[in-house]
Amino acid sequence: MTAELALWAGAAACALIYLFTAAQPPGLLRSLVKTASVALLAVAALLAGAPWLLAVALGLCALGDLFLSRDGEGAFMAGVGAFAAGHLAYAVLFLTRDASGPARLLEMPGSAIAGLLLVLGLVMACILAPRAGALKGPVLGYIPIILGMGAAALTLPLGTWAFAAAAAFMLSDMVLAAETFVLPEDHVLRRITPFAVWPLYWGAQAGFLAVFS
Repeated sequence: MTAELALWAGAAACALIYLFTAAQPPGLLRSLVKTASVALLAVAALLAGAPWLLAVALGLCALGDLFLSRDGEGAFMAGVGAFAAGHLAYAVLFLTRDASGPARLLEMPGSAIAGLLLVLGLVMACILAPRAGALKGPVLGYIPIILGMGAAALTLPLGTWAFAAAAAFMLSDMVLAAETFVLPEDHVLRRITPFAVWPLYWGAQAGFLAVFS
């Protein structure tokens, strides 16, 4: 087994372990496997000779995972910052590829999807703004960053699957936002949201690595 394949296997194993602990309270093991599941992908990107921005984006997301696996508003804010930086790194990665064509945002189906992202952003802002409390500013600032990442993915040919991974990433964030700010503590959907967020999120990171390495 090559080192790169071993890292893929280790990342997948950690992701699977975390899936079974996703609904549990914060703990050291939970933080370790969550962080390692994406950090190992970042190392795999480096070994594969993938674009350095991909490794940076994956590393920032792993750092965000570490922060969000802990309790407290400070950890939450640090996690949001790390993920915002990760989204920006992904956006720059997409826009600097030779195959990137910003004109695709003005053509079908890119223009229709970009318009849908804009509407989605406005809806998210309207729903989250009155519910985010003291975190209103960071939450509202995060929305255009993640949707901008999705729009940047639209500049690449749809056949590359980059936008599919970006869409999974955006959807995982939307489900997490609903869980954090919208759903009441005793809502029945809270039993399944952790198990929806994680496969979407980790699948997106693994998808980006598969596309660009």
